[in-house]
Amino acid sequence: MSEAELARKIGTTPQAFNQRVKTGKFKYEELESIASALGAELVLKFRFSDGTEV
Repeated sequence: MSEAELARKIGTTPQAFNQRVKTGKFKYEELESIASALGAELVLKFRFSDGTEV
């Protein structure tokens, strides 16, 4: 899937999506929408230097 196609699936313009990709600044809700559009599950966790994940 192209970035433009993904952008449209999540309800934004390709230009706005491309800007988000360049800055890396996504809201959690946007990440959820992207995951859903890709048929994926969004999983966030903390990984500590000792290998512990929460």
